[in-house]
Amino acid sequence: MPTVDRPPARTALWALGADVVCVLAFCAIGRRSHAEGLTVGGIAETAWPFLTGTGVGWLLARGWHRPASLAPTGIVVWAATVVVAMVLRKATSQGTAPSFIVVASLTTAALLLGWRAVAAAVTRR
Repeated sequence: MPTVDRPPARTALWALGADVVCVLAFCAIGRRSHAEGLTVGGIAETAWPFLTGTGVGWLLARGWHRPASLAPTGIVVWAATVVVAMVLRKATSQGTAPSFIVVASLTTAALLLGWRAVAAAVTRR
Protein backbone atom coordinates (compact mmCIF):
# COMPACT_ATOMS: atom_id res chain seq x y z
CA MET A 1 0.00 0.00 0.00
CA PRO A 2 1.56 3.34 -1.01
CA THR A 3 2.11 5.90 1.68
CA VAL A 4 0.35 9.22 1.48
CA ASP A 5 2.28 12.31 2.44
CA ARG A 6 0.20 14.05 5.06
CA PRO A 7 0.92 17.36 6.67
CA PRO A 8 1.73 17.32 10.37
CA ALA A 9 -1.29 17.19 12.66
CA ARG A 10 -0.51 20.71 13.85
CA THR A 11 -0.98 22.00 10.28
CA ALA A 12 -4.45 20.47 10.11
CA LEU A 13 -5.33 21.82 13.54
CA TRP A 14 -4.06 25.27 12.59
CA ALA A 15 -6.14 25.22 9.39
CA LEU A 16 -9.25 24.02 11.20
CA GLY A 17 -8.69 26.74 13.79
CA ALA A 18 -8.35 29.33 11.03
CA ASP A 19 -11.67 28.20 9.55
CA VAL A 20 -13.38 28.41 12.94
CA VAL A 21 -11.97 31.90 13.54
CA CYS A 22 -13.18 32.99 10.10
CA VAL A 23 -16.70 31.72 10.77
CA LEU A 24 -16.79 33.34 14.21
CA ALA A 25 -15.53 36.62 12.74
CA PHE A 26 -18.23 36.50 10.06
CA CYS A 27 -20.90 35.92 12.70
CA ALA A 28 -19.59 38.64 15.02
CA ILE A 29 -19.39 41.15 12.16
CA GLY A 30 -22.91 40.24 11.07
CA ARG A 31 -24.31 40.63 14.57
CA ARG A 32 -22.51 43.95 14.97
CA SER A 33 -23.79 45.29 11.65
CA HIS A 34 -27.36 44.45 12.69
CA ALA A 35 -26.95 46.00 16.14
CA GLU A 36 -27.31 42.62 17.85
CA GLY A 37 -25.34 42.01 21.01
CA LEU A 38 -21.76 40.78 20.82
CA THR A 39 -22.13 38.34 23.67
CA VAL A 40 -20.61 34.87 23.70
CA GLY A 41 -24.11 33.38 23.74
CA GLY A 42 -25.32 35.56 20.90
CA ILE A 43 -22.33 34.78 18.71
CA ALA A 44 -22.68 31.06 19.52
CA GLU A 45 -26.36 31.17 18.57
CA THR A 46 -25.53 32.73 15.22
CA ALA A 47 -22.41 30.64 14.59
CA TRP A 48 -23.52 27.09 15.36
CA PRO A 49 -25.16 26.40 11.96
CA PHE A 50 -22.11 27.75 10.14
CA LEU A 51 -19.66 25.88 12.36
CA THR A 52 -21.65 22.69 11.83
CA GLY A 53 -21.36 23.24 8.09
CA THR A 54 -17.63 23.84 8.42
CA GLY A 55 -17.27 20.55 10.27
CA VAL A 56 -19.28 18.74 7.60
CA GLY A 57 -17.07 20.31 4.94
CA TRP A 58 -13.91 19.14 6.69
CA LEU A 59 -15.29 15.60 6.82
CA LEU A 60 -16.45 15.61 3.19
CA ALA A 61 -13.15 17.04 1.93
CA ARG A 62 -11.09 14.97 4.38
CA GLY A 63 -9.53 18.32 5.15
CA TRP A 64 -6.78 16.90 7.30
CA HIS A 65 -5.10 15.54 4.13
CA ARG A 66 -4.65 18.95 2.44
CA PRO A 67 -5.90 21.41 5.05
CA ALA A 68 -4.60 24.62 3.48
CA SER A 69 -5.38 23.78 -0.15
CA LEU A 70 -7.77 26.06 -1.96
CA ALA A 71 -9.12 23.17 -4.00
CA PRO A 72 -10.58 20.85 -3.13
CA THR A 73 -10.48 21.43 0.65
CA GLY A 74 -11.26 25.15 0.74
CA ILE A 75 -14.04 24.99 -1.81
CA VAL A 76 -15.71 21.98 -0.19
CA VAL A 77 -15.45 23.52 3.30
CA TRP A 78 -16.87 26.83 2.05
CA ALA A 79 -19.75 25.23 0.12
CA ALA A 80 -20.69 22.95 3.01
CA THR A 81 -20.48 25.85 5.46
CA VAL A 82 -23.02 27.84 3.47
CA VAL A 83 -25.36 25.01 2.42
CA VAL A 84 -25.53 23.28 5.81
CA ALA A 85 -25.88 26.60 7.63
CA MET A 86 -28.79 27.69 5.44
CA VAL A 87 -30.55 24.34 5.85
CA LEU A 88 -30.11 24.49 9.63
CA ARG A 89 -31.15 28.14 9.79
CA LYS A 90 -34.29 27.37 7.78
CA ALA A 91 -35.06 24.34 9.97
CA THR A 92 -34.74 26.46 13.13
CA SER A 93 -36.71 29.45 11.77
CA GLN A 94 -33.69 31.72 11.50
CA GLY A 95 -33.27 34.12 8.60
CA THR A 96 -32.58 32.77 5.13
CA ALA A 97 -33.54 35.74 2.99
CA PRO A 98 -31.95 35.64 -0.47
CA SER A 99 -29.89 38.74 0.30
CA PHE A 100 -28.55 37.07 3.46
CA ILE A 101 -27.60 33.95 1.51
CA VAL A 102 -25.70 36.07 -1.02
CA VAL A 103 -23.88 38.07 1.67
CA ALA A 104 -23.09 34.95 3.71
CA SER A 105 -21.83 33.14 0.61
CA LEU A 106 -19.59 35.97 -0.54
CA THR A 107 -18.24 36.83 2.89
CA THR A 108 -17.49 33.26 3.92
CA ALA A 109 -15.87 32.68 0.51
CA ALA A 110 -13.60 35.68 1.06
CA LEU A 111 -12.67 34.45 4.53
CA LEU A 112 -12.43 30.66 4.09
CA LEU A 113 -10.86 30.78 0.64
CA GLY A 114 -8.97 34.01 1.24
CA TRP A 115 -6.71 32.77 4.01
CA ARG A 116 -5.87 29.72 1.90
CA ALA A 117 -5.00 31.90 -1.09
CA VAL A 118 -2.75 34.06 1.09
CA ALA A 119 -1.09 30.97 2.58
CA ALA A 120 -0.46 29.57 -0.91
CA ALA A 121 1.05 32.86 -2.07
CA VAL A 122 3.32 33.06 0.96
CA THR A 123 4.37 29.43 0.57
CA ARG A 124 5.29 29.96 -3.09
CA ARG A 125 7.70 32.79 -2.17
